[in-house]
Amino acid sequence: MRGVIRFAPAIYAGFRALQQHSYPVSGNHLDEIMHTQANPAVASPSVVFDRTLLKAIQEASPDAILVVDGQGLVVSFNQRFLDTWQIANDYVAEHQRADGTIVEETLLAPAQSLLKSPEPFLARLAQLYASPTEADLCEIELTDGRVLERHSVGLQSDDGQYLGRVWFFRDITSHRLLESSLRHIACVDTLTGEMNRRHFLECAAAEFTRAREQQYPLAILMIDLDHFKKVNDCYGHAAGDYVLEATCQRWRKILRGDDLLGRVGGEEFAILLPRSDMVATETVAHRLRQSITGKPFKSDGHEIFCSISGGMTMLRATDENIKDVLLRADDALYRAKRAGRDCIEIL
Repeated sequence: MRGVIRFAPAIYAGFRALQQHSYPVSGNHLDEIMHTQANPAVASPSVVFDRTLLKAIQEASPDAILVVDGQGLVVSFNQRFLDTWQIANDYVAEHQRADGTIVEETLLAPAQSLLKSPEPFLARLAQLYASPTEADLCEIELTDGRVLERHSVGLQSDDGQYLGRVWFFRDITSHRLLESSLRHIACVDTLTGEMNRRHFLECAAAEFTRAREQQYPLAILMIDLDHFKKVNDCYGHAAGDYVLEATCQRWRKILRGDDLLGRVGGEEFAILLPRSDMVATETVAHRLRQSITGKPFKSDGHEIFCSISGGMTMLRATDENIKDVLLRADDALYRAKRAGRDCIEIL
């Protein structure tokens, strides 16, 4: 039991270090520690209290916890560690030594198949063991889709003696999924599944810069569904939503994978065609128009006929930014509307 007393101050120091990294106080606590422990029957009351407290905190922790001593022996872990790394209790019992410890490599062997990138993981472990005072905070991707946050600190006695290292693993998959969902919502038009206005403008600006640097042609189309208000008035907003969604689906069959399509207004769309010259862009523009004109959308037993007006322009040497190109395409769009709609104007 002297092992428990020896580790306890370092464990609480570890708590303070974790709090600095926005971790809650959580257990990196020693349960039945080390080959040096004395017979529990003769342990002092204070030692029994320390051991019981550490065990309780460890098992109550939201983290998976692993404690390894200076000789590479696992002296403590909680049930959440085994569950997180899908290590069977029977496997642990089979490989534990008489004093309750287990070689770290042996304990982690079944878990390595879960690692998406095992080589960097193992290399970082070796690096941390070679640098006892170095702390670690990183994320680990697993093959089953989970993401773990790993935090580790070295354990040292009051006189600076290296005693081992404690590892914390927390499942942050739900947080990452939420972040991904929020990013998606921030970038995508929820009705059509295409880029929203803000994200389209961001991507278009980046494409403008690349086109300038690499000297390739770039085209912009601004397109409106003609008299779209009549669709909503005559058939209802649900039918109007369907027309918008189906329009994008038709266009996606015509556009290339790296072409940008964004819904920038109620029934207004912007399309950016990188590496597309005037002839190719004009061909695409007319194909987009022809995919709508004279080809009704069928909704709730109704055939809904639509047409589009479009403005087309190419990147010019005098354009200072993407806004110049977009404004010119917008001017061309309004020319198409003044010309009677259902046409493409080039400017």
